[in-house]
Amino acid sequence: MEGDVMDKLGDMASVYEFDPITGNIPATKVEITVSCRNLLDKDTFSKSDPCEYDSTFYFGRTEVIDNTLNPDFVRKYILDYFFEEKQNLRFDLYDVDSKSPDLSKHDFLGQVFCTLGEIVGSPASRLEKPLGGIAGKKCGTIILSAEELGNCRDSATMQFCANKLDKKDFFGKSDPFMVFYRSNEDGTFTICHKTEVVKNTLNPVWQSFTIPVRALCNGDFDRTIKIEVYDWDRDGSHDFIGEFTTSYRELARGQSQFNVYEVSCFSLCFLSQVTLLSFSVESECNPSQSTSLHYMNPYQMNAYAMALKAVGEIIQDYDSDKMFPALGFGAKLPPDGRVSHEFPLNGNIENPYCNGIDGILEAYHESLKTVQLYGPTNFAPVVNHVASYAAAVQDGSQYFVLLIITDGVISDMAQTKEAIVNMLLSTRLTLIHIAMVELDGDDIRISSRGKLAERDIVQFVPFRDYMDRTGNHVLSMARLAKDVLAEIPDQLISYMKSRGVKPNPTPPPYTPPGHTHHTQI
Repeated sequence: MEGDVMDKLGDMASVYEFDPITGNIPATKVEITVSCRNLLDKDTFSKSDPCEYDSTFYFGRTEVIDNTLNPDFVRKYILDYFFEEKQNLRFDLYDVDSKSPDLSKHDFLGQVFCTLGEIVGSPASRLEKPLGGIAGKKCGTIILSAEELGNCRDSATMQFCANKLDKKDFFGKSDPFMVFYRSNEDGTFTICHKTEVVKNTLNPVWQSFTIPVRALCNGDFDRTIKIEVYDWDRDGSHDFIGEFTTSYRELARGQSQFNVYEVSCFSLCFLSQVTLLSFSVESECNPSQSTSLHYMNPYQMNAYAMALKAVGEIIQDYDSDKMFPALGFGAKLPPDGRVSHEFPLNGNIENPYCNGIDGILEAYHESLKTVQLYGPTNFAPVVNHVASYAAAVQDGSQYFVLLIITDGVISDMAQTKEAIVNMLLSTRLTLIHIAMVELDGDDIRISSRGKLAERDIVQFVPFRDYMDRTGNHVLSMARLAKDVLAEIPDQLISYMKSRGVKPNPTPPPYTPPGHTHHTQI
């Protein structure tokens, strides 16, 4: 593709705030950063010129980067994030070969589907997935990073110059440009700005530019900012000249001795985090009868499966390994027909974990073929089982969600209430119950034997209210999931505050170097 990437983008690329949702509903704004690795090479005499395109509701496009199979896009997507909703996203990659806005005129490099919750819920909010869409081809990998945006609305205008940069070109001097990165809480860095290229000089003066402060540091003035300097090459193999670190607080001092930096080298480190979930599904009625909510219809999912899939597909994005213990209760088990109120849906007592929501649904359907559904409906055994597991984790690294789906009355109401009240004394857990009104603590705090629950951790949603008689189950289950999950963020924060559990520490603030500088910017 002819021309410099910097020229095509108006001599610089910076953060592009594309805000697709402008409704009045309060929401958290998150910024999505896109990178790719090992893309397909579609150009004969050079490398691909990738451009990323989010097409779920056509949020927008990134800039085009010339001659690279490993792009780090500067332009961002800013989206409204709703924890309780499934927000589907699709990212398409193209090799741009002309100035035509028609995507059919360019080479397709691959695509990926995911949800916004899947990105936010990944370790360090960084999701890496293989690109697909081209049969028989390995299309490379896309890396999607999310960060919650602060409320800082300030913008900063700055200008840089450099002296005595390293000479990288054999027949001339260097063609330097700078790349700005802000640090992340896990020690990684996110690209946020590129300057224009200044040709054939070791003493460049770059044009001034304006950038939102939250793009540089998200409102944290002591957050580390890394700046790399490269010698531009037409084939995309830019030569690294050096790098330095600073902070917005230091930059805000303006032109002074504090803003003269030596170019040096730097290394990165990575951390991770895990969140676990637990699910429980109650069984009742004969699944071979069409009147049963467990009826195994060969043409569509039954009511239990629809509810589990609607809620589970959203909340599973916040679990690191997607392995969930799934329990059933209210059934006679083979071979002796004993009644159980706490049995693994997959039949494996030693390992009740299922692989993702699809794994839970498969175990659920298989269990209906092997057990005999039988009353009464006792909740307390499963609640106590999950509570004892959650009580073993006391370092604040995990929060548990117990989902119980039932259309029957609770036979052990007193014992269940006592289990919930006792659970609050030692565990970090939210109980979601789809069907039974009496347990919901929104209006009346749950009590047992004179003891009041110190937090409202029971979320009730009446399942029958969401059965769409017109047959539009997609919309009705989306509403169900939204209402079911609405209280979890506040319940999690309430527990952490009540126990004095604080978020992981942020990276240490930038410390200005105290030694003599040689190569300066």
